[in-house]
Amino acid sequence: MAQPVNSSRLFNASCFALITTAFSFGIRAGILTELGEKFSLSGEQLGFINSMAFFGFPIAMIVFGALYNVVGPKRIIYVTFISHALGIILTIYAQGFWGLLISTFFIGFGNGCTEAACNPMIADTYSGSTLNKMMNRFHMWFPGGIVVGSLISKFMTDYGFNWQAQMWVIAIPAVIYAFLFWGQTFPVSKVEANTAGNFKAMLSPLYIFIMIAMAFTAISEFGPEQWVGPILGKVGASPMIILVCVTGLMAVGRFFAGPIVHRLNPITILLSSTVMAAIGIYLMSIATGGLVYFAAMLFAVGVCYFWPTMLGFVAEYMPQTGAFGLSIVGGMGMFSTSIFQPVIGKWLDNEKAVQAAAGVTGDAAELAAGQATLQNMIMFPLVALVMFIVLYFWIGNKRPVFVDQTEILKSPQL
Repeated sequence: MAQPVNSSRLFNASCFALITTAFSFGIRAGILTELGEKFSLSGEQLGFINSMAFFGFPIAMIVFGALYNVVGPKRIIYVTFISHALGIILTIYAQGFWGLLISTFFIGFGNGCTEAACNPMIADTYSGSTLNKMMNRFHMWFPGGIVVGSLISKFMTDYGFNWQAQMWVIAIPAVIYAFLFWGQTFPVSKVEANTAGNFKAMLSPLYIFIMIAMAFTAISEFGPEQWVGPILGKVGASPMIILVCVTGLMAVGRFFAGPIVHRLNPITILLSSTVMAAIGIYLMSIATGGLVYFAAMLFAVGVCYFWPTMLGFVAEYMPQTGAFGLSIVGGMGMFSTSIFQPVIGKWLDNEKAVQAAAGVTGDAAELAAGQATLQNMIMFPLVALVMFIVLYFWIGNKRPVFVDQTEILKSPQL
């Protein structure tokens, strides 16, 4: 007889899996400048390396989103750990651009497997406002993990630890989540385990619209975050402390998201978030010194609820899309971020060339190029804002479709 579902242990294990993902973001952001110097990489090349983390992510989500009903979250978690382990080891022993490209892909693939397994598992465990609350608390550990990872990276860099040593730190939460998941029983899906039915539900205009909107909310968040070192390195404030401020505030906001998502319509949350994100990016592009921290915190408030609210919207308003639907929406967010990483790197290279042609050199050139690149990024939340205005008039006060989950823990999935 199968053991009962230990929902608390599964949720905690999911959080450590997401912390592993967050460490890979925070620590890799911290060593990005060092990697560029070590291997003589251009901004565009660093962009392609960054893009592999976001490219591997949607591939994993598409593959395992489609196979979730067949293989279940347990087997996906096995693949998650193997991918994370390969990514960490291959990065540490990389010898240049191609090695970093391949290793970063494996890390991204493992990160995508995390979302493909854990998002639907949480959606199968909770419903209604509790679902949005727990989805936010789960995703709290992404910015929360980046805070810890960024501080670790800064500490290790300041005290002379090389980038290889910093990569080993990512293995710590990976081992913890592997232990917590080991031997556990997983819940069954709320909706019929029918991938074809999920796909049919995903062909609705609303789902396609949300998928496109996700592309712009994701790059609004991850664009500035992943380039914090190269772009904000000369503003007179510590880039890693900026990242800590942003992700720390996001973690707090997501932890206390329950009352907010209970009182406000998710579309209202998304509308206000895009406005605040655009203002935050703009202020970061003109501020220097201590004011950058204030601008970064406004940006954090803006992007805080993007990812979990988008997933929660799909789970509540389009539950028949199932795990596949959640995976594809998340995958679209990461895929768009992958596409824009080399673009952002090219923007930075071009702006540096503009400054050089104008005779500006040194820190002044780095500052001007970084600020100009940030100004280009303002378009991301502005496009999302227009889409959410359309969504507001489209959906209005329409109530979500709740799925009865009273039987969810009685028939565990092995």
